[in-house]
Amino acid sequence: MKTRILVVDDEPDLELLIKQKFRRQIREGVYEFKFAANGQEALDCIRDNPDLDIILSDINMPVMDGLTLLTKLHELNSVLKTVMVSAYGDMENIRTAMNRGAFDFVCKPVDFTDLEVTMQKTASHVQQLRETLRAIQENNILKMYVDETVINFMARPGFEDRLMASETVEATVAFIDICGFTALSEVLPAPTVVTLLNNYFDQMVKEIIAQGGYIDKFMGDAVMAVFRGEFHLDKAIDAALSVRTLIQNQQDTLPDGTSYQPQVSIGINTGEMVCGNIGSASLRRLDYTVIGDTVNVSQRLQGAAQPNQIIITEAIYQKVKESFQCQAVGELKLKNKAKPVMTYEVVA
Repeated sequence: MKTRILVVDDEPDLELLIKQKFRRQIREGVYEFKFAANGQEALDCIRDNPDLDIILSDINMPVMDGLTLLTKLHELNSVLKTVMVSAYGDMENIRTAMNRGAFDFVCKPVDFTDLEVTMQKTASHVQQLRETLRAIQENNILKMYVDETVINFMARPGFEDRLMASETVEATVAFIDICGFTALSEVLPAPTVVTLLNNYFDQMVKEIIAQGGYIDKFMGDAVMAVFRGEFHLDKAIDAALSVRTLIQNQQDTLPDGTSYQPQVSIGINTGEMVCGNIGSASLRRLDYTVIGDTVNVSQRLQGAAQPNQIIITEAIYQKVKESFQCQAVGELKLKNKAKPVMTYEVVA
């Protein structure tokens, strides 16, 4: 991997000397050097070359000296490391340089063997910093696509052995759909559709998480949320009521100037379900999700719900009727159910 080095020194002969001493490494692509005559030129070069790894800087220079340059580097590039190369090797200058962020100090006249060892050490440190930052960024990106429950699951010892494991859990599933959004997406510009949808999803997610739920998946313009643990059914209904109120109070102006009032339809069901990684191991595409009849019924209840309705079964109504205000909707014929299912709407 090529190390990119900026040499900052007002001595005109230094550029030629460095090119001579490191000509083999330059030819083989080990090092790439750039040169600046003072701190100000160095700042301009850093702005134009964000991929620099190391600065070799003198202290005493016109326009801007090396110690002043050190104070300005962090705001431009926090990874870039500076090695001071100066005849001013007294302890005061060394301490000042180190306190301002210098990585190392080499005294003139330069021992080029020692300088190269220092460059290699500094480059290795910069590479480690970049790898750490990349890992943090990748982890943050991962969190955008994967639920925190899954990330914690992956971080636990023995993750590989448990990858295909599954379990039966008692939980509540809520399907929340933005009514009519598919039709709206067919007539609006793509950026408007994505911005609106992400805004609604972001608001829904906050309410779901606030009630201890997690997002299992986004399905087009719908959200599938799962609630586990103590009082998971009550928490799911509380989250649904909060989401409905939040979305009802939302109003957006479309590009043509018309007003858009979003609405949601919600289906909630509770009971046993299978939880595990579902998908294709050979394709390396797995979903940590819940499946089963309880989940299917929740989705079908949502499909039967009207705008701003939260629909539950009679079995759920019997469990929550003392905590929530509900009203009968009537019997619904649900797919794969031999008999019609009596349903209720959660009002408040």
